[in-house]
Amino acid sequence: MIKKNALNLVILAIIVLMMSCSSNDKFTIEKGKVGLLTTKTTVKDFENIFKNDSIVKNLSEGAQGDNYFQDDDEYLVFEKGGKHLLTIVPKDQLDSTSTIKSIKIHDKRFKTLKGINLSSNFSEINVNNSVRVESTLQSVTLFLDELNATITINKEELGLKDFSSQKVSLEQIPDLAKIKTFIVWFN
Repeated sequence: MIKKNALNLVILAIIVLMMSCSSNDKFTIEKGKVGLLTTKTTVKDFENIFKNDSIVKNLSEGAQGDNYFQDDDEYLVFEKGGKHLLTIVPKDQLDSTSTIKSIKIHDKRFKTLKGINLSSNFSEINVNNSVRVESTLQSVTLFLDELNATITINKEELGLKDFSSQKVSLEQIPDLAKIKTFIVWFN
């Protein structure tokens, strides 16, 4: 009787471990990987990967289209219930065999192995990663080379006015500055 209960307990533990690992994989960010998406994932794979979610296609219409301001196709992935998870941009437009160019993260559950996610502040990013910084008119872009990712922070978080061309160094960014966008690049 004890052996049977012990065996059942071991099997239950293995199942729970496998389920927790697979659900964590769904929200893991690594270089060349966001959740179940990798550098080899194609547009035609989206329907299968996100079969329990909704995908909104915002297509560029290519050279024949009237929308000259939209250069890239976008695939917006929403969880059932309407929560925006990801925005995926393929390398080639209007091509179901195209791989992924970039993925913009919209959900805080997606995180790196070092724990960086949309809720992270600058000090958490800077401590755990090698960071390069570049200023734009409205924000500061942080380059995380080991992830091939960019994170932007609004200049308002730095106490600077928008539309200033002032260069910003890492030392000028407050520890509690919040992330505006988090994009993983697959090139």
